[in-house]
Amino acid sequence: MRTEICDRLGIEFPIFAFTHCRDVAAAVSNAGGIGVLGAVGFTAEQLEVELAWLDEHVNGVYGVDLVIPSKYEGKGIEGLSPEELEAQLAQMVPQGHRDFAEKLLADHGVPALPEGEQHAQLLGWTATTAGPQVEVILKHPKAKLVANALGTPPADVIEQVQSSGRLIGALCGSVKHALNHKNAGLDFVVCQGTEGGGHCGEVSSLVLWPQVIDAVGDLPVLAAGGIGNGRQVAAAMAMGAAGAWTGSIWLTVEEANVPPAQMQSYLEATSHDTVRSRAWTGKPARMLKNDWTEAWESADTPDPLPMPLQMMVALDGVKRGHRYPEAAKDVNFNPVGQVVGQLNKIERSADAVNRLIQEYVEACDRLTKLNS
Repeated sequence: MRTEICDRLGIEFPIFAFTHCRDVAAAVSNAGGIGVLGAVGFTAEQLEVELAWLDEHVNGVYGVDLVIPSKYEGKGIEGLSPEELEAQLAQMVPQGHRDFAEKLLADHGVPALPEGEQHAQLLGWTATTAGPQVEVILKHPKAKLVANALGTPPADVIEQVQSSGRLIGALCGSVKHALNHKNAGLDFVVCQGTEGGGHCGEVSSLVLWPQVIDAVGDLPVLAAGGIGNGRQVAAAMAMGAAGAWTGSIWLTVEEANVPPAQMQSYLEATSHDTVRSRAWTGKPARMLKNDWTEAWESADTPDPLPMPLQMMVALDGVKRGHRYPEAAKDVNFNPVGQVVGQLNKIERSADAVNRLIQEYVEACDRLTKLNS
């Protein structure tokens, strides 16, 4: 199971765990894989706190996932601080969209946030807001891997990361995107099929993985989208993947910072309960279908705005949903892949890693017997 990228990172198994929870990231890294912390929801100051905690609790290495889209509203605006860019972009958000979002939350009885829990509108969805995050990452030696979730990272970010001795890669949902990553000199590609949670394309993993692996040659490809057990890991490795990039399965582990009511939504969902929607981020992302996603799809309601404007509308709903998950059950932001149909029990992160490995071994043994 050990591949070249394991040797480059100093990890035992090519199991990559994308998560927004530092406890999960640490547990996976300490179990022999590598936890990759999603940074998009953190300010640079908050990210420093998270990475300092990981430095103390991770025995080996970990990764960080950024979101610097190739295309977004405000791209090319230079010379502004993150606060100034937020103020400028906020003026581009129609009041009707804000009113529609607020009415949706109010109609479902989701309380407003208490005094003192106000938040910024603009997350790390831009080069301006992600730049300070990169500076923080480079201060932490155990942060050995950086991934960009939407498009090829800017050339200056690639140079910064690689010159520090770290690996940098990016997600893709098509052969074209993968070749863009290779031509930019990235160290690896994460190839995610449409089954995957969060931002994804339209082509299924079984079709997309081998196309991308063939197209990029010797560039390591991490397979993502629809991986929840070791048999699926074995399928990815059989196609030539250098490892498995997993995400959804870490939403239902003991260490996950997911409120019980929201976790129950994941545990009860089937693979038919997800949808690709622009209703939260402005770009197509897979999540659980609910009243929020349905409302933004209606012909007589506002169309979702481009990234990052839509999340500037929806972020209050994300925060309120996390704060009041029981009330927000039908309008919560639940990004998850179709593999959610396999997530029917809560397990420890280390146990999930061990399960993936054991199931992988069993799948390989079965093939060996068939071939003999």
